[in-house]
Amino acid sequence: MPASGRPPTAAAPARSHRTAAPRAVAWVDGGARGNPGEAGCGVVLELGDGRCEEHTVYLGVATNNVAEYAALLAALERAVALGVRDLEVHADSELLVRQMLGQYRVKARHLQPLWLRAQQLTRSLGRFVITHVERAGNRAADRLANLAMDGRSSSLPRPQGLP
Repeated sequence: MPASGRPPTAAAPARSHRTAAPRAVAWVDGGARGNPGEAGCGVVLELGDGRCEEHTVYLGVATNNVAEYAALLAALERAVALGVRDLEVHADSELLVRQMLGQYRVKARHLQPLWLRAQQLTRSLGRFVITHVERAGNRAADRLANLAMDGRSSSLPRPQGLP
C-alpha cells in the first residue's frame, strides 16, 4: 500500500471519442405579393438537441427570388450564430436550390451578391446540403413567410447583403 494509505488505482483507459458536430435542419421559404411587391420570408430551424425555432423576416418591397434567397441567408446566418456545423436545408424554390448546387447559373445580376453571400456562409459550416421539396412539404416555412408579410414583422435581423 502506498504511503497515502489508499490502495493504488488503475489508470483509466484512454478513450477516443468524437463529439458530434451541432446539427440542424432548416425549412425556408420566401414570397412576394406582386413581383416585385410586399415580401417576407420564413425559417423553421430544427436543432439537433430537439429545440425548434421559427423565424420571420419582413423585407419590404422585393422580388420573389430575392425573398427566397433572404430565407436561405436568414437560416444560414442563424445557424452560424448558433454554432451549427452540419446543416440540411429544404426549400421549395427550384431556382434557388439548383443555383446553390451549381446546376443553374445565376444570371440575374441582383441575385449574384446573394448567391455569393450564401456560398460564403456555407463554407463556414462543416457540412451543407440543400434539397428541393414540393410546396406542400414546406407549409410551416410558407406560413411564416406569410406571417412576415401580413404583420410586417421580423424575429431575425434582415440578412446581410440584401438590396
